[in-house]
Amino acid sequence: MDELHTAVSPCAATASEGPRRVVVGVSGSIAAYKAPFVVRLLRQAGHEVKVVATESALRFIGAPALAAVSGQAVSTGVFDDPAAVEHVAVAERAELVLVAPASADLLARVRAGRADDLLTATILTSQAPVVLAPAMHTQMWLNPATQDNVAVLRERGLTVIEPDSGRLTGKDSGVGRLPEPEQIVSEALAVLDRVPGTKDGARAGEYGGVLTGRHVVVSAGGTREPIDPVRYLGNRSSGRQGCALAVAAVEQGARVTLVQAHVASELLEALPPSVTVVSAGTAHDMLHAVREAARDADAVIMAAAVADFRPVTVAATKIKKQASAGAGLDGEPAMSIELTANPDILTGLVTNPPRVGQIVVGFAAETGDDDGDVFFHGAAKARRKGAHLLAVNAVGEDLGFGDVPNAVVVLDAQGSEVARGQGSKMEVARLLIDLTAGLLHGS
Repeated sequence: MDELHTAVSPCAATASEGPRRVVVGVSGSIAAYKAPFVVRLLRQAGHEVKVVATESALRFIGAPALAAVSGQAVSTGVFDDPAAVEHVAVAERAELVLVAPASADLLARVRAGRADDLLTATILTSQAPVVLAPAMHTQMWLNPATQDNVAVLRERGLTVIEPDSGRLTGKDSGVGRLPEPEQIVSEALAVLDRVPGTKDGARAGEYGGVLTGRHVVVSAGGTREPIDPVRYLGNRSSGRQGCALAVAAVEQGARVTLVQAHVASELLEALPPSVTVVSAGTAHDMLHAVREAARDADAVIMAAAVADFRPVTVAATKIKKQASAGAGLDGEPAMSIELTANPDILTGLVTNPPRVGQIVVGFAAETGDDDGDVFFHGAAKARRKGAHLLAVNAVGEDLGFGDVPNAVVVLDAQGSEVARGQGSKMEVARLLIDLTAGLLHGS
């Protein structure tokens, strides 16, 4: 993977200096076949790995394979060696516990505080950060019981990596697929780097809370401007990046308000329970909701895709195709919609902040054209809007929007590059939250 933020620190997969002791847990999921690749990547990075597998995991992958890639015997049961009190010994040595895959059953047992096998007993005993990489069928992941378990685990400080979408078992496709091993290792080691005592101990993350006592407002999703009671002008934004920013801010101890425009319910339900969610459908709704929420905020991060224009008039009834005036292509009826500009929420936050001293971070979703590339337009926008930070990213049908990786160049108010971020939405979110926290602390 490319460097996550070149102006701040190396990418998470290589950021931990010196060998670390990592417990890799494997639970009962068909995705257990990817576990050896996770172990191999950790060992290639110089870390010591101990594999703890559940009995059901060993029905999907053999212990010899896991032992071969880890270089140590695989442990399974609490009573394999009672005299060694292995769940305590393994837990006390661990500097990171990473479970990949984490089944729906494993998530439920960890949430309940169960200790009925060596893996759950190790998680319950360990004081090290715990990272869980779920893998299960879509219906199991979206089930309210699983979503509630995930929310509670995140609230307790455990990191639950978002599963990927894609081909599952059989002919099924959907969310619930185990992320690729490179992403799992990168996100897990990024968590390790935020724990006090690591090389970057100042970034304490969810274990130290560098944003404890701070209020962060994040906007997410895409506004919709009505044309008539049925139709609207909209955009491709899914709200995933904004939701990831909310989670990353909670990890750092912040009180978070998320102002969302048309974000899918499953994304909102997966947020930590501490996040206050406010809905805003149109640009005008977003303007009022953000400014109200930001009255006592330390930082505002505008990740929402706010419509630049709206129809001058909104029809009271559905516009009929036959009533359209003029002729379009192939002789079909044509119509014109007169548009007017929406207020610039980001610029307003800069020129007239709801609270003095507020940090303002914006996004610039751009495409290149004949006048310049993405970053030419992004730099011009940074200078024009004057936000403390502006994250510029290229967007298109398969870029930026939706369940795809993201890549940003972060600029200051003068249009100068501050940092670069590339990877999952969560990795980019953590970079931006780190930069925001640095501004709040004057560094």
